[in-house]
Amino acid sequence: MQELLSVMRRLRGPGGCPWDQEQTHESLRPYLLEEAAEAVDAVSAPDRRELAGELGDVLLQVAFHSVIAEQEGTFGYADVEGAIVSKLIRRHPHVFGEVQVEGSAEVVANWQAIKAAEQGDRPRRPADRVPAALGALAREARTQKLAGLTGERAALARLLDTAPDSEAGVAAVLSAVVAWARSLDVDPEVTLRAHTQATLAALPGDPRS
Repeated sequence: MQELLSVMRRLRGPGGCPWDQEQTHESLRPYLLEEAAEAVDAVSAPDRRELAGELGDVLLQVAFHSVIAEQEGTFGYADVEGAIVSKLIRRHPHVFGEVQVEGSAEVVANWQAIKAAEQGDRPRRPADRVPAALGALAREARTQKLAGLTGERAALARLLDTAPDSEAGVAAVLSAVVAWARSLDVDPEVTLRAHTQATLAALPGDPRS
């Protein structure tokens, strides 16, 4: 990681790259989203080396933001790494402490309890718990979970017959599809991404390429 940080400092420093020097936390937001999405796609690739490459692109974004913050004097990479290491140790008392657990369900429950205590048990608005940058399907799934909403195939079928041919009708059907997927413990965002990727792979190539 130190080598990557050194490269980024060189790119951002005197005599470096004009494009890299112009970037800000805000300007890099679309790249962070894109690289994370490409890493998700690479998980399904048959060649694991593709995943390694995409994870490198995600790591570049971490280094980029860290160096920008370092130059601003707000934080540095050591703060990023230190914060996540401390969090992992703090939220795994069954590994780094004396807490006993009987399975992953208890691990998740402990994690949530520790997280709430860290936040001083302050109530958070639902909007604060559902990042706006999530994909639309993932955001809907997270929102439904917070709201305690459930769904089933029969409800989806009924809605398909009655939904108006409008934006509101399409939105209602999409929401019902997400609820149906959740009832099957299927991640709608990941599943649709995999389906789209398979469709793209099956399309004929451009003869001009």
